[in-house]
Amino acid sequence: MTDRPRPLVAGNWKMNGLIASLSEVSAIRDAVAAGGAGRAEVAICPPATLIAAAAGLCKDTKIAIGGQDCHAARNGAHTGDISADMLKDAGATYVIVGHSERRTDHAETNEQVRAKAEAVIASGLKAILCVGESKNEREAGKTLAVVGDQIEQSWPKGASAKSLVVAYEPIWAIGTGLTPTPDDVAEVHAFIRHQVQRLLGADGAGVRLLYGGSVKPSNASELMGVRDVDGALVGGASLTAKDFMGIAAAYKG
Repeated sequence: MTDRPRPLVAGNWKMNGLIASLSEVSAIRDAVAAGGAGRAEVAICPPATLIAAAAGLCKDTKIAIGGQDCHAARNGAHTGDISADMLKDAGATYVIVGHSERRTDHAETNEQVRAKAEAVIASGLKAILCVGESKNEREAGKTLAVVGDQIEQSWPKGASAKSLVVAYEPIWAIGTGLTPTPDDVAEVHAFIRHQVQRLLGADGAGVRLLYGGSVKPSNASELMGVRDVDGALVGGASLTAKDFMGIAAAYKG
C-alpha cells in the first residue's frame, strides 16, 4: 500500500554482543547497501558498549543505530544508567523504551516509560515504545484493554509520527517460538492505530507500528503483510546478518 509509512525493521540485541559481533553489523550494512531490505529502513540496537563502534561502522550508510533503554533524566547521580543525550552522543538515533523485559525484570511502570520516551524525544532521538500482553492476560481476553492502558499511560508529550514508533510485542511470543495468527496481529494493530490516531489526530496515520515476537525469516512475509504492520522489532534473529536480513527481505521487490 503506497499510503503506508516507510517500514522499519529494527534489531534488538538485548544483552548480547561483544566486539567480535561487530562483524555482523558490517554484514548487515553491506547487505542493506546491496538492496537486501528493499524499501525498509533498518536499525540495529546493540548493547550500549557497542553503540559508538556500530555507529562508526554505519556512518553515512542507510543503517540506523539505537539504544535499548535510557534514564528519564538528562544527567545526574544515577550510577550505571545512561541518558538519551549520551546515546545520541554515541551515535544513536533510536531508543527502545518500555520493552516487556524492562517492565517485568525492572518493574518499570507506564509512568516511568512515558518519562523515558519524553526524554528520548527531547534529545532529538526517536522512541520505539513497546506494548504487549502476557499469556494470562491474553487467555483472559484482556489483550486490548492491557495494550490500550499501556498506550494511554505511556504516551509521551510531544510525540509525533517523526519522533515515535510503537512496537506491539505479545510477551508470550517473545523468544518462545509462538506467534499470534495474522488475524490476531491485525486485530491488535488496528486497535493500536485507532488509539494512536485518537491521540495524534491525522498525524497518527504516519506512526509506524511494528510487530515483534518470534519473528523469523520463515514467517516474516506473512506477518509484514498484515494491514497496519509497518515493520518488525526483532530479537534473537537480529543477532546474525543472515537471519536478520532474511526478515528484512520481506520488503524486497
